[in-house]
Amino acid sequence: MPILAWIIIATLAGGILSVLAAASLALRAQPAHVSMLISYAIGALLGAAFLEILPHAVEMTTSVKSVTGTVLIGILAFFILEKLVLWRHCHEEECETHVPAQDHGRIATMVIVGDTFHNCVDGVIIAGAFLVSTELGIVTAVAIVAHEVPQELSDFLILLHSGYSKRQALAFNMFASGAMVVGGVFAYFALQAMHNVIPPLLGVAAASMIYVAVADLIPGLHRRRELSAGVQQVLLIAAGIATVWLVGAAAQSIANV
Repeated sequence: MPILAWIIIATLAGGILSVLAAASLALRAQPAHVSMLISYAIGALLGAAFLEILPHAVEMTTSVKSVTGTVLIGILAFFILEKLVLWRHCHEEECETHVPAQDHGRIATMVIVGDTFHNCVDGVIIAGAFLVSTELGIVTAVAIVAHEVPQELSDFLILLHSGYSKRQALAFNMFASGAMVVGGVFAYFALQAMHNVIPPLLGVAAASMIYVAVADLIPGLHRRRELSAGVQQVLLIAAGIATVWLVGAAAQSIANV
């Protein structure tokens, strides 16, 4: 089978499988528990950004400052984007943007943009592996699916927490997963040109995750001030980080076989 066909099948299956696996986990949560599980999503977002995405970006560049600078610029860009969304909504007849229950649109924008960048880069990585060998490509695709599940789960939980229905959350995640196919096909035809673009794309993806977790989600946790709630939130954040670390370690072991 042609390499391009392998790339299309692997990226398409990888995106769909990771979203469906994450959705099956997220949809089992009761509506009353979604707000509690958002702490886990915060940990998964921060874990993915600091334990997986940024280390890969640093490994693929000759200048660490360029990566950290991209993250800094990305955070500022997402702040500006959020401000523009807020400004647009506040020009409506009734401005409800600052009401917590109505802020799902701007949070979803951050999540989907970051996930789209991340999935596009994953497609590039899968294509590069298949260009080395079919076996390496298959192993890399399996490892990326395993790595993506915690990330997609956190995105799904965030969208549910932000007011989207289960069907809408699934549709948005499926849309973002399509970027994996786009990245894979584009990289097949222009891998050398894409090579220098991968670290900045990773930096932007990390910036979006950090911004959503720190600016949009963590402040909401402080509304519950009782000690038991605080302990629960810390444990769930730690669980999210630990999940990403464990999945990353397992994926690395698979890749080394």
